[in-house]
Amino acid sequence: MEGASSRIVFGCLQFLRFGWIQLLSCLFPAALFAGLALSKYVDLPIPRYDALLVYCLFLTFGFWVVRLETWREIAVIFGFHLVGLALELFKVQVGSWQYPGDAVTKFAGVPLFAGFMYAAVGSYICQAWRRFDLRVSGYRPILTTAFAVLIYANFFTHHWIVDLRAPIAITLLVVLRRTWVFYTVGVRRYRMPLALSFGLIGFFLWIAENGGTFLDAWNYPDQVDVWRLVRPAKFGAWALLVSMSFVLVASVKSLEGRLYHRGTLATVATPKATEISSQHSDANQVRTPRVS
Repeated sequence: MEGASSRIVFGCLQFLRFGWIQLLSCLFPAALFAGLALSKYVDLPIPRYDALLVYCLFLTFGFWVVRLETWREIAVIFGFHLVGLALELFKVQVGSWQYPGDAVTKFAGVPLFAGFMYAAVGSYICQAWRRFDLRVSGYRPILTTAFAVLIYANFFTHHWIVDLRAPIAITLLVVLRRTWVFYTVGVRRYRMPLALSFGLIGFFLWIAENGGTFLDAWNYPDQVDVWRLVRPAKFGAWALLVSMSFVLVASVKSLEGRLYHRGTLATVATPKATEISSQHSDANQVRTPRVS
């Protein structure tokens, strides 16, 4: 009975630790949402979207200065910013959503700050990679990259041809069926299917999207007059788009030697075993500690 109580207490503490690390990993998205809220309810001397662009540039530079992100990670985040901006330009033109209000830095109906909402996803993955000491096993970079590109292309092409989102997603699940992501919380090492992590991130991005539309950062056609909940099916689209962000970040982690997990199993470690293991591990390699 005592052992069961200890396991419950330890499990609750691990859950709280996990949540705290997640919050720290969301520093950029949280700061971005703070800017959205402030710019909605406070009178600004310049148009809202222009102020948000300056603010997001300041955030990005600040994260680099205080070494929360490396120059390689900033480059990847900026790359995802451009990928997202291209998608925004197209989707606004075809009427999928709109950005209310005028701005000097608004081009073809899209404010330039909009790309930072995609960049925030890249920032989260970079932060989580470092704070959770993420590694992957069974990852197939060429195939995964190919499907990420197909997913991105389908966001454009489904306006003219049949929507291939479902078959692409199913095939991607097959490709990722043996791909695991390993992460550390406290003194223990865990793993989960990479595809599951895409789904979980997609769900929370859907929640964030509801927050963004509520703050009038952008609106879907049915939200122009009265705010409504974003369709739940949208979280699936976000889960698919996360795959592209992951591919971009993984390419950098591969160059840094921080992509692949050494071994295949996640094991439980005591504090002593973890300490001994960390002393003998290479800076660019993670070894799963043995149970003592």
